Amino acid sequence: MSLFEELKRRNVFRVGIAYVLLGWAVLQGADFLLDLAAAPEWVIRVFAIAGLVGFPFALFFAWAFEMTPEGIKREREVDRSTSITPQTGRKLDRLIILFLVIAVGFLLVDRYFSAEHRPAEVAGEPAAEVARSARGPDQKAPERRSVAVLPFVAMSSGADDEYFADGLTEEILNSLAQLPELLVTARTSAFQFKGQDISVGEIAGRLGVRHVVEGSVRRSGDRLRVTAQLIRAEDGFHLWSENYDSTSQDTIEVQEDIAEQIASALDVVLDERRREAMRRAGLRDVEAFIALQKGLERYDAAHGEPDQVGGLLEANRYYEQVLERVPGYPPALIDHTDAYMHLLDTAAWREATPESEQQMADALAQVVHDLSLAAENARNFEERAAVEFDLAVVNGDLRGVKTRMQKYLQLEGCEHPGWLDPIASVFGYADGLIGRLEWVRRCDPMTPIMAFSQARAALWAGDPENALEIATRARETLTHPWLDMLVTSTLLALGQHETAASESALYSKDEFLSDWMQVVIAAARGDRARAGELQQAFLQHPDVSDFERLQMHAMLGEREAANGVAARVDQRARMPISLMLATLWCYCGAPFDLEATPNFAAKLKEGDLPWPPRSPIDFPLKDW
Repeated sequence: MSLFEELKRRNVFRVGIAYVLLGWAVLQGADFLLDLAAAPEWVIRVFAIAGLVGFPFALFFAWAFEMTPEGIKREREVDRSTSITPQTGRKLDRLIILFLVIAVGFLLVDRYFSAEHRPAEVAGEPAAEVARSARGPDQKAPERRSVAVLPFVAMSSGADDEYFADGLTEEILNSLAQLPELLVTARTSAFQFKGQDISVGEIAGRLGVRHVVEGSVRRSGDRLRVTAQLIRAEDGFHLWSENYDSTSQDTIEVQEDIAEQIASALDVVLDERRREAMRRAGLRDVEAFIALQKGLERYDAAHGEPDQVGGLLEANRYYEQVLERVPGYPPALIDHTDAYMHLLDTAAWREATPESEQQMADALAQVVHDLSLAAENARNFEERAAVEFDLAVVNGDLRGVKTRMQKYLQLEGCEHPGWLDPIASVFGYADGLIGRLEWVRRCDPMTPIMAFSQARAALWAGDPENALEIATRARETLTHPWLDMLVTSTLLALGQHETAASESALYSKDEFLSDWMQVVIAAARGDRARAGELQQAFLQHPDVSDFERLQMHAMLGEREAANGVAARVDQRARMPISLMLATLWCYCGAPFDLEATPNFAAKLKEGDLPWPPRSPIDFPLKDW
């Protein structure tokens, strides 16, 4: 008998096939359960390695042993005339068929939930799909079904009429954003064109969309008149338009009809599940969306003021009015955390007092409360994933953070966790972050922070040429001091010190940033005397905190001083993100020794995060 026939007779092939199928099913189940438990990545790798190691043993067992009515015996001890290998083979055939059915079931379920129901259920109700059509981040042409909803013009001059028009606009925008077939420009970019006399074609080109929604609102007493039109940007053709004459009580119905009509005009098929997702995306409360617009106005203004926290707390009063009427509304809850995050960050870098310690504890409790409630009421899968990521980081729960990060970087859509960038950049996932931010920038092309974050990710990925290209291209239409600083930093990474010095002179009007970058440039040159002189001058600024001190000590190679600052922060910081942020902004690798920060070190170990990180910029004075 040939070897092949003998292997077949002893059921070695059948055992091998059954083993592979069973191992695959076990790994799929283990991956699901371990993901729920937020277990470290190495656990599933152990399962996989154990399965691979066991495979040759299973084949050897099938060759050397045989099942008999009396139990397992060595094959050579069994009389072939009484062998029951044919019956065993038929049993294995049935097992293989069963395992194949299980495997097909796994694949169908995975396909169903990934492509059709990825959001599964949010707050007990069907949520919108987030699977996007197959388009890659390198495609620059506008999507065929892409749309920007411009702020509706308030045609009346009542006290809140402009906020009413903006709120109606955002309700329509939020409804359309729940449809995965549509690329919908984010509010922050669409509202950049409010009150500007710019053609639809130019606006569409700057936003990267093919369609634009325009409209107007007039209120008079209880009467409401809304006009809306969907315009194809390339030729100005009106694909749909409508006038609505109704009462203020019908506002929600009008808004919903406009969103549905726009979706239909763009060939999006709506069923009841999608209509429900569109309805759940908004506030559905006129007083609430007016309060939200007032909060957003104050929120945006606060970020340009010296006392950001004071302005943000004022914005929170409006957000709290929203939450009184519509409890659990995620956008209001997320923005509501910003004032407390500023308090936490500021306190982490300044000398601790009993008062500041209590303030930090209260602020952290408020942030956790807001994010937990936002996650419970998330409107779609992406929003929930983003909020849960930030909640875990704020809580200092880094178990499974790499798995969450890897999965999130593979998503396509507009949601973006606030704390993804520092973790991805510092701990080796900058390449994936670049692509993820390309998607986010499609949705929000007029926000300079997204361009800055993408360029910074490229710098951390070890590609300063790409970082410089992204930042330079963004500065053609966007302005922000961080973009200016990033250009200087990329030039330093390229070793172009003189060009970096010339570039930094362009934003010398900001004395704090200018003096800071002069220290950085001198440190990158390795000029110890000049860097030390500039450092002493910079430390005279009243706004300097341990955040800047830590980075300067590291860039100048002052290891003991850097460790001292890091140790102080490690004791008083409520979140590990504080020291991650210093590492992110330093571009100098590890700005301190891990032994100096035992609390931070424990968190990195918990999250299986590598240390030290790479150094995007070479600082010759730093020798560790």
